Amino acid sequence: MDEAAAAEAVQLIDGEGEFAADSAERFMAAAGVAGCGLSYAVVSIMGPQSSGKSTLLNQLFGTNFREMDAFRGRSQTTKGIWIARCVGVEPCTVVMDLEGTDGRERGEDDTAFEKQSSLFALAISDIVLINMWCHDIGREQAANKPLLKTVFQVMMRLFSPRKTTLLFVIRDKTRTPLEHLEPVLREDIQKIWNSVAKPEAHKDTPISEFFNVQVTALPSFEEKEEQFREQVQQLRQRFSNSIAPGGLAGDRRGVVPASGFLFSSQQIWKVIRENKDLDLPAHKVMVATVRCDEIAHEKFSCLTSDAEWMELESDVQSGPVPGFGKKLGYIVDVHMQEYDKEAIYFDEAVRTAKRQLLKSRVLNLVQPAFQKMLAHLRTRALEKYKTELNLTLESGKGFAAAVRDATESNLNEFDQGCADAVIEQADWDYSKILEKVRRDVEDHTLSIREGKLSELTNHAKEKLRKALVEPVESLFDAAGPSTWASIRNLFKRETEAILPEFQKNLSGFEMESATSEGMVSKLRDYARSIIENKAKEEAGKVLMHMKESHDKDSIPRVWTGKEDVRAIAKDARSAALKLLSVLAAIRWDEKSDKIEKILTSTLLDGSVTSKSKGASASSDPLASTTWEEVSPKYTLITPSQCKSLWKQFKAETEFSITQAVSTQQAHKRGNGRLPPPWAMVAIAVLGFNEIMALLRNPIYLFLLFVGYLLVKALAVQLDINREFQNGVVPGIISVTAKLIPTLQNILNKVATEQQQQQGHHQDAAAEAPQQQQQPQPQPQPPPLLLSPRSPMSELRRPLHMPFSPVRKAVSPSPSSSSSTVTSPRNAGEDQKPRQMVQPDNESNNAYSIV
Repeated sequence: MDEAAAAEAVQLIDGEGEFAADSAERFMAAAGVAGCGLSYAVVSIMGPQSSGKSTLLNQLFGTNFREMDAFRGRSQTTKGIWIARCVGVEPCTVVMDLEGTDGRERGEDDTAFEKQSSLFALAISDIVLINMWCHDIGREQAANKPLLKTVFQVMMRLFSPRKTTLLFVIRDKTRTPLEHLEPVLREDIQKIWNSVAKPEAHKDTPISEFFNVQVTALPSFEEKEEQFREQVQQLRQRFSNSIAPGGLAGDRRGVVPASGFLFSSQQIWKVIRENKDLDLPAHKVMVATVRCDEIAHEKFSCLTSDAEWMELESDVQSGPVPGFGKKLGYIVDVHMQEYDKEAIYFDEAVRTAKRQLLKSRVLNLVQPAFQKMLAHLRTRALEKYKTELNLTLESGKGFAAAVRDATESNLNEFDQGCADAVIEQADWDYSKILEKVRRDVEDHTLSIREGKLSELTNHAKEKLRKALVEPVESLFDAAGPSTWASIRNLFKRETEAILPEFQKNLSGFEMESATSEGMVSKLRDYARSIIENKAKEEAGKVLMHMKESHDKDSIPRVWTGKEDVRAIAKDARSAALKLLSVLAAIRWDEKSDKIEKILTSTLLDGSVTSKSKGASASSDPLASTTWEEVSPKYTLITPSQCKSLWKQFKAETEFSITQAVSTQQAHKRGNGRLPPPWAMVAIAVLGFNEIMALLRNPIYLFLLFVGYLLVKALAVQLDINREFQNGVVPGIISVTAKLIPTLQNILNKVATEQQQQQGHHQDAAAEAPQQQQQPQPQPQPPPLLLSPRSPMSELRRPLHMPFSPVRKAVSPSPSSSSSTVTSPRNAGEDQKPRQMVQPDNESNNAYSIV
């Protein structure tokens, strides 16, 4: 601090009563008063005009207030109120030089400014120097009496909790000792105090309750300058450490902190100028309110622009910040401490209230960053939980134990992270976010649990399906009396092998036994549903299965005329009836039923049609929709449906039996047209020479073979059989008309094919050097039809084959007999080409299946 600049006096209030705020602010900054807190004192001086007030202050405190020039005469020197800081006096002491009283410049009646400045000095000063002449003591009309009346009168307008020190400085002391002057002065002061009108509450209040009165005397500055200076230096010592207990300004109650001194002075002067009663305690609260607001706003602004805070806020947006709570707490604490440091000397209630507001603003500012930190911790905790749970489950640990361990560790870690993120200055509750994390963990656990249980259940269902579907289908294919017993054994064996393993896997979930048993029961029901659905599926195709029942060796049959077609047909129908009885109902229990017996006795042994004619409908055991021993929910084919199916089955297979019989008869007739053995021997003996001639000349055989092929081709092209269907004569006419054109067409085709073959040979010879000769696939002969059909199927096949002199591939058409409908198991066999072979001997009418 520059002492010269500090001692420079500036005008605080001008002669017109206007407060000079700008110059006062410059003085406070230059003198360094604002940072003194409560360690400062304010001294003001009053007295008559030209009584040497400014000279006394300059000599006493080292200031440079303007002094009167004695050679120019006595006149007003100080106008308004001036202020300066003492040099070399600790603590910081601010001195105010007031305009002198009783000046001729303002006149006798203009005492308003005198009273206002006196009240202002008493309100803000710790020590008030009253400069008075020694010759005025004891005089009734002395110049000091109006001044004292003014001081005491304005004091009644103040409600101050502290005492003000009144230091009477007797100037130009005479030979009369101070011991004799002081009692007289105090007596005059008491008289003036008693004469002043006081409020009712203070009528009997002694002056000592308001003022600490002290007296000192100084010699004449003009006559005894050296002695004056010596005694002034002694008086200066009394101002050193004046704010200490027992010092001149020892009563420090209600002191305004130095940072608010200028604002407080301005507001006090404003109230005084408005001629209002000055309530210093209320004014103190007002000053504290304004200044604490200013300090709080300043510190909040500092926080918002703090580099550390801005960096921390930026970092937390992108991810969790290690040590977030410590860093944020330190930043907040620094600014809160700065507030406390500057506002500590203001009214405690106001300071505390404003501190709470500042703290609330600061916490509102930083809380979003805290919430963002918790959000990062929540996300990290959930992701870490997912990872740990997956790793634990992959290691083979039980689901419930894995969930318990992962949940406990992650929630503890999250709780610790939240505790580290909380700052000491706030009582933030993170229990809600903790509950959210717990719900996140529970939701994820539930989804994983459902997924794992679903996976285990689906795996067990797949195993059951693979273990039951194909075996059950095979058992239905080989339908017999023990089919359902075998199915029950299969069901029991597979469920006892798969379900205990499934139940063992469920033990890791630590669920209630009732829940576990329920899941196992559902799987058992699922296994039953597989079998039941398969039985329903097969029952829906029972008619097709009945027509496709296989014989014992599953070899295609060739009817030679020696077989008992009726016996074979009866066996085939018996097998179909057994299949129908097996698929008529689901048998989960071991109780025997009479379904097969009823079907055999009603449908196979007797005629349904004849029975229906000879007996009433009520006596027909198949005239019902239920079986006696079977529950309706396990009935697949009702008795009436069995009767209907059997009628349809007989109608479709009866024609096949007729075909088989016709084939046998044709075979027998064909074999009967051969010449007798003696004729064959006669032909061989009598034609021996011709036979030998043919053998010696192979060309005859070749020509004979070519002729045969030509005749065969002509027969195919002319379709001889179709032409002769209308009679012999029309057939001969038609064949004769078509013979020559057909022969020409055959020759043209042969010539064209020959030319094409020659062209192909030439092209192949030209491309041979450039391309590698690839082996050509040999043409395969058409496959022979080897379809393992039932006797019933073999019986009805021949009559479906067209008559042709050569081999033709016959494709089943939609309008063919219902015997061509196959099951999915035989779909591949039914799609194979079918061929018929007609013997060369036209008299042989027996056709075989190849």
